[in-house]
Amino acid sequence: MNNKIKYIEELIRQEVQAIKNIPITDQIEHAVSKIHHQVHELQGKVVISGMGKAGQIGQIIATTFSSTGTPAVFLHPGEAQHGDIGILQQNDILLLISNSGKTREVIELVGLVKKLYAHIPVIAITGNTKNTLATMADIVLWTGNPQEIDTLGLTPTTSTTVMTIMGDILVVLMMQKIHFTVEDYALRHHGGYIGDTANKKLNNL
Repeated sequence: MNNKIKYIEELIRQEVQAIKNIPITDQIEHAVSKIHHQVHELQGKVVISGMGKAGQIGQIIATTFSSTGTPAVFLHPGEAQHGDIGILQQNDILLLISNSGKTREVIELVGLVKKLYAHIPVIAITGNTKNTLATMADIVLWTGNPQEIDTLGLTPTTSTTVMTIMGDILVVLMMQKIHFTVEDYALRHHGGYIGDTANKKLNNL
């Protein structure tokens, strides 16, 4: 085995270990319960926001939530300051993603949201339980703050992996909580491979 292959294997090992090190606390269950209350009982939606790579992860989480029965949208924190914050409604819940918990646009978004609807709950996915965003949130989902695997230790790599996993966990737990079925899935996927697969499963029931 050459050195390059060994290096690649080590990078994979570090990413896998970061996932294994995600702290599992009751905050995850609290987050699911709060999202369920706001969205499925009060008819609100999940509004997800983040900057840069964290924002791109947020977009994925939003579309995955929506496709599995929990309405969600992505709100760009920069555009929110120029009118897009108007997408918020009083029964929504805010899910903010920032590894550092210090991202200026995200911190400012919390202030803007609270001026519009002071009671909107805030969930934070972040790498530190004591950063600025964490102190402003009602529920904090800590990723464990893993070290980035890039050669500089700066590029969002491992941190975005654990953010994605945290989003997947929220989605799957919510699907379980609302008893999301193959029938429900097929109604939201009318085309493509996933849609075909869902409909085939439905026809075989």
